[in-house]
Amino acid sequence: MSLGSMMCTRCDEGFEPHERIVNSNGQLWHTQCFVCAQCFRQFQDGIFYEFEGRKYCEKDFHILFAPCCNKCNDFVIGRVIKAMAANWHPDCFTCERCSIPLADSGFIRNQNRALCHDCNRKEKEVGLGKHVCNKCHGVIDDAPLRFRGEVYHGYHFNCTSCGVELDSSAREVKNRTGYAANDMNELYCLRCHDRMGIPICGACRRPIEERVVTALGKHWHVEHFVCAKCEKPFLGHRHYEKRGLAYCETHYHQLFGNLCFVCNQVIAGDVFTALNKAWCVHHFSCSICDNKMDQKSKFYEYDEKPVCKKCYERFPNELRRRLRMAHENTLKKVPVA
Repeated sequence: MSLGSMMCTRCDEGFEPHERIVNSNGQLWHTQCFVCAQCFRQFQDGIFYEFEGRKYCEKDFHILFAPCCNKCNDFVIGRVIKAMAANWHPDCFTCERCSIPLADSGFIRNQNRALCHDCNRKEKEVGLGKHVCNKCHGVIDDAPLRFRGEVYHGYHFNCTSCGVELDSSAREVKNRTGYAANDMNELYCLRCHDRMGIPICGACRRPIEERVVTALGKHWHVEHFVCAKCEKPFLGHRHYEKRGLAYCETHYHQLFGNLCFVCNQVIAGDVFTALNKAWCVHHFSCSICDNKMDQKSKFYEYDEKPVCKKCYERFPNELRRRLRMAHENTLKKVPVA
């Protein structure tokens, strides 16, 4: 076909002998006629998009045909996630509770929100007041089996040793093979676990794999052996036992110890007892001259307070006569518990 017989696809006019011609899919165009079907401007860098036989610049094609992301409102180029009656960039379609991407993991529609399986399970647990199985997402009516920080129906697992179907009494044990591929915890029935001789924590009732604290006739995880009052771990510090419970020094003395008659503070060390009262060792002194007294000191009671012998001898005769009727007192020292 000669140039003289060729026509521009847009204006249906012919071409000049040395004119530059645009050829697109076998169709010919004057350069000034090869423009966007929407804005009629020439294509920047020759880039265009074609839809139903018409050509568009990038901007107009996006405006007319490309979807907008429901989260960031930008055009979605490439992979489009269609969910919740909207379009999304793959990175923009996330769980509305924990924000993890949902494009490849799937989601559950919960009250018009897209949630990951884990967050949906937690929502169910709050609403029902029960645990939801992390595997089948069904409600757990009985006690759950706890494994790797999650809860399950026990019947989803079998004992690593004997193969019996498990229940909530199953024990999770750290795999100690040393091989990275097998470095995962395992589950055992109670019978098989007891044969392994692994101690059980008196607080959480889980096996103790690392350091063991033995106290109150039980075994404990270090972080679970705590003061019965303030619930702070002892972490190797001294504890005091009373009525089957353990207390830190401060709360033991507050609950069961003595308060000093002078400073009104808990007596953490040895205790002096006299006149039906308790005293810090360094606070027991004559109420008149303030001289310190010890177990060898003789003293009298005056106004429910101790008076040393020297001060007593300075009292008027009549007062001394009455005080003699109370006799001399002795001091008792009680060692710290």
